[in-house]
Amino acid sequence: MLQRVAIFSKDNNSKTRDGVDKLVDELKRRSIQVQVFHKTEDPSPLSGLPDLVLSVGGDGTFLETVLKFRDLGVPVAGVNTGRMGFLANIPGEEIVKSVDQLCRNDFDIVERSMLEIIRPAQLFEGEPGVALNEITIQKANLSMITIHVYVDEVFLSTYWADGIIVSTATGSTAYNLSVGGPILTPGDESIIISPISPHNLTLRPILLSGNSKLKMVMEARTDECLVTCDFRFSRHPISEEIHITRSGTKLKTVMLAGRDFYSTLRNRLMWGVDRRN
Repeated sequence: MLQRVAIFSKDNNSKTRDGVDKLVDELKRRSIQVQVFHKTEDPSPLSGLPDLVLSVGGDGTFLETVLKFRDLGVPVAGVNTGRMGFLANIPGEEIVKSVDQLCRNDFDIVERSMLEIIRPAQLFEGEPGVALNEITIQKANLSMITIHVYVDEVFLSTYWADGIIVSTATGSTAYNLSVGGPILTPGDESIIISPISPHNLTLRPILLSGNSKLKMVMEARTDECLVTCDFRFSRHPISEEIHITRSGTKLKTVMLAGRDFYSTLRNRLMWGVDRRN
């Protein structure tokens, strides 16, 4: 049974503010302790470990929530007041019903794999390079970048491209999807490598074991490349290798009863929609 809930929100639009206010009212009406955090606030002063973290906004807000609260080991649920809502899959207009389900433990926990840049360490302003969606290596100017990819020290291929995407199953419906990569179910531990605008058109996305250790060696006509880790980015010297592996921790996410990944796919991507119907 829920006793303590933390709420994180970064957007200041009226829809998100209304969603946070309604959540607070519904939770307090059920005598549940609530702490609300905004983008600039540090969750370290939490008065006790929450039973649940609620992210209010869109998928971008959810990713920021993960960065702030991932070390707590508690489930994270997303209330969608944004647009797409693959991660924030609780509709903002169903808050009352959803709080009832959460209080009844009427949900499943889905554990999602994450990726981590283990070399260089702390690439992003001293923070670990942990990603729920994807890590990308991209060109820093108009000229394409050359990336030599090794899997467990075995050479895979050389990518002449605008960059590559290294994606989790969670991220398979994000940037990976837009470049033609495969969609994986959330609990899959595999790692996807997808090229971004490859010069060699025979290069295709590849699915690797989640235990794979990746090494990227870059070349370019510039001294830097662009490295992204979900919503964060950093410029990185071309001369320094990048090593990526699956993170040692997983993220617990909430899937309410009556909802499932496949219905989310159908609704968000409009699969099966025919204007003749």
